[in-house]
Amino acid sequence: MNITIISNHYYPEDSGIGLYSTGMAEFLAKKHSVKVIAATPYYPQWKIHQEYDKKGLFSTEVINGVTIFRFKQFTPEIPTFKGRIFQMIHFFLGSFFNVFKIKKNDIVIVVMPFTISAILGWLVKKIRGGKLWIHIQDFEFDAAFETGISSKKGLLPRIVFRIERFILNQADYTSTISTGMLNKLETKSKTQKYFFPNWIDYSKINPNLAKPSGVFDSSKFNILYSGNIGAKQDWEFFIDFVRACQEIKHIQIYLIGEGARRKEVVECLKQFENCKYYPPVRYEELNDLLCNVDLHLLFQKNTVVDTVMPSKILGMMASAKPSIVTGNEHSEVRHNLEISEGGFYFYQDKKLQEIMGVVKKLIKNPEESKIIGDNARKFVVQKYSIESVLSQFQTDIENG
Repeated sequence: MNITIISNHYYPEDSGIGLYSTGMAEFLAKKHSVKVIAATPYYPQWKIHQEYDKKGLFSTEVINGVTIFRFKQFTPEIPTFKGRIFQMIHFFLGSFFNVFKIKKNDIVIVVMPFTISAILGWLVKKIRGGKLWIHIQDFEFDAAFETGISSKKGLLPRIVFRIERFILNQADYTSTISTGMLNKLETKSKTQKYFFPNWIDYSKINPNLAKPSGVFDSSKFNILYSGNIGAKQDWEFFIDFVRACQEIKHIQIYLIGEGARRKEVVECLKQFENCKYYPPVRYEELNDLLCNVDLHLLFQKNTVVDTVMPSKILGMMASAKPSIVTGNEHSEVRHNLEISEGGFYFYQDKKLQEIMGVVKKLIKNPEESKIIGDNARKFVVQKYSIESVLSQFQTDIENG
């Protein structure tokens, strides 16, 4: 088959959507001809990567059997709602020219966000034939409203949701990454729908292969948040947690990542000696990082429910370490942590005291921590392995 993938995020972005779009493309390229229309990499720093900064507006490269056509889009330093909208439009306008570089097509797969990229997929379908498959990694408009980036009131929200609904209904097939998001998709589109979750390459996130990390203090109980420092996480609660942990002298907390709120969060944390910040590590170092902590954290806002399924959860669980997560009562993350018995999920407002109780309990009971971590790894290996998820997806698009 001749497969076209349109994804704003792609390699060398090695976290979030970029990681999964790249993995999907390279898996399919083992059997099919794959072309990718992508943006110039900018995530998670919200700045064009240095190695691409001096390239022109358009560039082409071949990586691991996949041909990538890129356009250097506008990238706001601070990703406001309007800034993101402008970025989407600019990527669309520039990538329009890359559409004509696709000579053959049997199926075009559009990864959302960006929502407007689906129009590019529709153009590929009309010009070169084939089917249109829209895969939703993030309901970007819902997430913007739920995290407070933009108000739900006014003309703009009504317009963007109507556009979103119209675009989704142009597809032959749609898919998304969690059952909660699949239910949301039912309210937005009448197309045939598939469950296509994110996956974990458990051979690369494997505690048996992890080497000691120079980041951590082996004499401390090390607690880690690693990932995007953005609007979907509850940083006010994170700071409250760091403050509460000061009473336990042998706790050390690490914030590792990049994102739109990095500067202000790191500035607030400077007052605490028990918290250190580091920039993101390379993907090759991620295993050593994740597998050498004692506890993972992910504090999400409780207003965000199933507009996004955090991919970092899979890596946290695959590391065979326990996790503490906060978020919405109806989140699929809660469901997965509870049925796996691989971590702790909190959704009520007054949760800091309970979370501190869990931390103290894990410090005193390392054997219990090991059992919980092993449960987490076993769950994701069985349910979210790269082989089973991508093989099923390949079968779906071949039979679609």
